[in-house]
Formats: sequence, structure tokens, C-alpha cells
Amino acid sequence: MNGSDDPESVQSVHREPLNRLPSLLSNRQICVTQPKGTKNLVKVETRTEKQAAGATIQDTATLKGKLVEYLWYLKKQGYQKSTIEAKVQRLERLIRLGANPFDPENVKKTIANDEWKNSYKAGLVSAYSTFVEMVGLDWKPPRYKPVQKLPFVPHEKEIDALIASCGKKVATSLQLLKETGMRIGETWNLEWTDIDTENRTVTCTPEKHGTPRQFKVSSKLLAMLNTLPKTGTKVFGGTSLIAHRYNFTTQRKRLAQKLQNPRLLKISFHSLRHWKATMEYHRTKDILHVKEMLGHRQLSSTMIYTHLVHFESSDYHVKTAKTLKEACELAKVGFSYFTEIEGIQVFRKPK
Repeated sequence: MNGSDDPESVQSVHREPLNRLPSLLSNRQICVTQPKGTKNLVKVETRTEKQAAGATIQDTATLKGKLVEYLWYLKKQGYQKSTIEAKVQRLERLIRLGANPFDPENVKKTIANDEWKNSYKAGLVSAYSTFVEMVGLDWKPPRYKPVQKLPFVPHEKEIDALIASCGKKVATSLQLLKETGMRIGETWNLEWTDIDTENRTVTCTPEKHGTPRQFKVSSKLLAMLNTLPKTGTKVFGGTSLIAHRYNFTTQRKRLAQKLQNPRLLKISFHSLRHWKATMEYHRTKDILHVKEMLGHRQLSSTMIYTHLVHFESSDYHVKTAKTLKEACELAKVGFSYFTEIEGIQVFRKPK
């Protein structure tokens, strides 16, 4: 059995009706009777996948009911929508592989037998641990320590080629991510009232306990945003984030084949956040500025961007300052102090 998994991709496979658990969360809204006064259930979608050989251990109706209960449990616990989607997807995947969610040792064996990366296994363990917490089972979670790697940072020309080749909505989301370094979840929650065309700003409501930010954006991005249909309050409304991600990966694969550039397949929505952070640190050498731009609460989360790209340009823009006011103005536009000669401060900025 091939257990490799690309969390950025969505696979579509033919499923036989025999010995298959119907996908509870696949491309439709979950319909359950809700308590009076509650909001509609979040619309959660997931990939469809082949189940491991053998019949489903638990009764299908029981499993579907528990998945709905699990989704509600996560929502009541205050998890972010993106986290809920990821956890429910992972639990459903374990069930589709034949794992019995009421037998912790069986689940542990299912995770151990597959060839996922440790980072994905750790995500499965986290999702199942929350399920165990809900149903009151005892289990000792296995420990999977992800291998620490530096994030992949694409070249700007690769990002621009990808934007140019994608459809209107995907291209606009990529341009927004490139200019702001926002998380894709923050982008997806943008409302039209967050866009100020007169002042050319985008206001970001944070997720994952981040901090709110406001970004100055280009006229190009504003023009792209204005081409999107205004059918609701959300800028990228009308489709789910998972469907949007599927469209992106499909168009990314097509461009990678056309240009014969396998590096394009490594670009994810988050890669553009890495690119923006890296470029901002290279431009300003101000790690606190990058921290604020990304909405990080801890500086330790930002420090990785000081090590991502080691490049120094031999060509610089050079400016001089004779007064404190002139020095401050240069610092504001990205110039760094270099030296002082005969009482005149010299600043430079890579071209």
C-alpha cells in the first residue's frame, strides 16, 4: 500500500460501493438536527480516498454519527475552522484505511504501518487524541517527531509565472499572498469591507492567535480584486477553501509540466508567506518588522527567516545623510546604515 500523502493535493478515485464507508464530509454540507439558536454547521469538505482492503470494522451509521459528533465537539471547544477541517479529514482518512476508532491500539498500528512522513503521522495522532478525549478512551499516543527542515522559498519569477497561468480567483489569491504574506485562512476570511481602494489597504483579521495587520497593496492587486464577483460579504466566497486548493494544485501541476519545472510542484499557499517574509528581512534586516508583518506573537517563530536565503548583492543604492531627519527618512524606505565619513552618514540598500 502506498501511504505517501501530499497535504496540498486532493486525489479523486473511483470507489466501489461494497466495503466502503461513504464519505461523510466529501463535497457536501453535513446535515444534522441542530439545537435551537445554533448556527449552521461549518461546511467541511475532504478528499476521497481508497480504503484499505477489508470490510469496515464499525457499522457505517455509527461511524458517520461519531464523525458528526466529533465535528461538533471541535467546534464547541473553540477550534479554528481550518483546524476542524484538518482534524476531521485525518480521522476520516484513518477510518477509510480500515482503522477502528474505538480501538486505540488498532489506530496506532494503522498509523505505524503506513509510510507517511512523521509530520503527517503527528497530525493523525493529534486528531485521534482529540477524538479519544471526546469519547473517553485510554490510549498512550505514539511519538512522531517531524524532521526539522527549512521552508521552501520559490523564486519570484516562479511565483509570477504561476499567477499568470492560473484562473482569475486563484491568481488573485496568489497575488494577495505574495504582497502581504497572509495565511491562506486569513485570506479566505477577507470581507469586502476589509478592502480600502482609496487608501490601497487590506486589513487582515488574524487566525491562530495572531495579531491584526493592515497592508499597503499595489494597484495591480486592487484591479484583480475588483474583477471578482461581489456575490456576498466574503471576497473569495462561493467555493470552499478545499475546492480552491484543489483548483490551485491542478493549475500548478499543469504549469509544471508545461515548463518542465518540478520546483513549481513544491509551491504551496504557505510558500508565498515564506517568500514574503524572507524578502522583507533581506530588504530591511529588521526582524521585528517581519514579526509584525506576519502577525507572530513570538519572535522565535520569525527567526527562521533570517536563515532561509543567504544572498548578498554586490550592487547597492547609496544615500548620505547629514541630519537625524535625513537618516530617519532613509531608514523608513529600507536603507541600512553602513559607515560615516567626515561627519556624513552613508546608507545603502541592495538593488
